[in-house]
Amino acid sequence: VQLVESGGGLVRPGGSLKLSCTASGGTFSDYVVRWFRQTPGKERTFVAAISRNGARTFYADSMKGRLDISRHNFRNTVYLQMNKLESEDTAVYYCHADLRPDVAIVDADPAGYWGQGTQVTVSS
Repeated sequence: VQLVESGGGLVRPGGSLKLSCTASGGTFSDYVVRWFRQTPGKERTFVAAISRNGARTFYADSMKGRLDISRHNFRNTVYLQMNKLESEDTAVYYCHADLRPDVAIVDADPAGYWGQGTQVTVSS
């Protein structure tokens, strides 16, 4: 499975961005998709996850209430709508796909797949 993220960029504090993660090369609906983020010198941390059919979602406490994760399996795409962005949200955002059905798992699966990441910069 190949994953490609898009939608990152520069946004002012309080603004919004919508990230996309588009998959190819596999049966997209087989995979739970999780978003992680990473800042220089730190480990990737969990942001949000969505189940195979989109019925269940799970969010990191640090961003809960400011995120909306969704998916369109016929488009092989997962979206991450981020609102009320803060400077602390500046990071590279990665999507990750794996076969574990539990959306509440917040670590990456070594057998899973990563995209190349998309930079989100929140600055005035």
